[in-house]
Amino acid sequence: MELTAHLHVHALRSFSTDYFCISPSLQWASLHSATKCKGQISMTRPRNFMQSDTDFAILLTNKSKTETRNKTRLSPHAQSSEDRMSLSLTDKPERMLNIKKEDADDGEDSGYGELSVGPDHRSGYVAVVGKPNVGKSTLLNQMIGQKLSIVTDKPQTTRHRILGLCSAPDYQMVLYDTPGVIKKEMHKLDAMMMKNVHSATGNADCVLMVVDVCKVNDLFEEDGEDLKEKPPTLLLLNKKDLIKPGEIAKRMEWYEKFGEADHILPISAKYGHGVEDVKNWIVSKLPYGPAYYPKDIISEHPERFFVAEMVREKIFMQYRQEVPYACQVNVASYIVRPTSKDFIEIEIVVEKEPQKIILIGKEGKALKILATAARLDIEDFLQKQVYLEIKVKVKPNWRQDVDLLKRFGYSGAIRPY
Repeated sequence: MELTAHLHVHALRSFSTDYFCISPSLQWASLHSATKCKGQISMTRPRNFMQSDTDFAILLTNKSKTETRNKTRLSPHAQSSEDRMSLSLTDKPERMLNIKKEDADDGEDSGYGELSVGPDHRSGYVAVVGKPNVGKSTLLNQMIGQKLSIVTDKPQTTRHRILGLCSAPDYQMVLYDTPGVIKKEMHKLDAMMMKNVHSATGNADCVLMVVDVCKVNDLFEEDGEDLKEKPPTLLLLNKKDLIKPGEIAKRMEWYEKFGEADHILPISAKYGHGVEDVKNWIVSKLPYGPAYYPKDIISEHPERFFVAEMVREKIFMQYRQEVPYACQVNVASYIVRPTSKDFIEIEIVVEKEPQKIILIGKEGKALKILATAARLDIEDFLQKQVYLEIKVKVKPNWRQDVDLLKRFGYSGAIRPY
């Protein structure tokens, strides 16, 4: 593979900055019939957050995948970027039954899916809470049956409150995967994430409290205090596959004696052990009523949100120490092109110049590896080829800038694109 590097001056408003671009020459291949684009072009307004910073961009394309899978279906609202308002993750939406009925009367398919339910149908909100790295995201992915939340071996990977939908003919669970509960808040970002955790539990019909069963008595002293007097709570002793059965019994005995949960279950989110028991408990606690969302979607977040999360996951997997935690990933532009590959522009914001240098690597090799890995996941998720451009920018102390954090989507709402 040949890499051609071009160094030229790139002007943004009144600023002039160096713009270093690496463009690999890769083979093009015809798209699979299942991945053809719609006959229209949609474009988001580019958001240049830090317009005076030096940009480093790496552009990647690749041949088409030989294997296709069923595309994750998001809400029809989530896929539109024009004139969207932020969707609150604090307030429950109205149940969708009447909306579907109005559209059905006109003989039109609104894209909401099947919403007709019987009198025994249950639906409600479920908050998944716990300390960092206890397996909350893995559990959410297992319950939904698809990967929505990014998963790494590093703590505090989840920053946003992820809304996932687990639906069946007789129930719908609106699951919130929340950031790991931390006691010491080091940045404004930490404070905003913890605020979202507390609002999620206050808004929930029931709570799943996840702990690492391998750690001794590790819950209520720090993160259980704020969850007392909350909705029905199920305590999940996760990672039971890593501990002997006798030890599990001892841990359960301790939590039954000192804990505040209504019920306790040992599970293995990684292997799906006990997940059906978790679903049965949740259904028993949910109120009767129709669905909040269409039954055939799994999230209200837009596709662009998941694209950014996939890039951030690869950052956590590839880099160490403070670099992953200092990175914010934004989708600056997303253009659907009917006659060529979709164009996606990613901005990675860091706090210090040395962090930017580490991200890029010598001659851009580290960023190229990151972009390649991210693009493969993005193409698998979107089921289409993409042309990916990644830029790295420096914004000092962005984790302490409240206004900027709100723009980045940490204010408790699904960020509009």
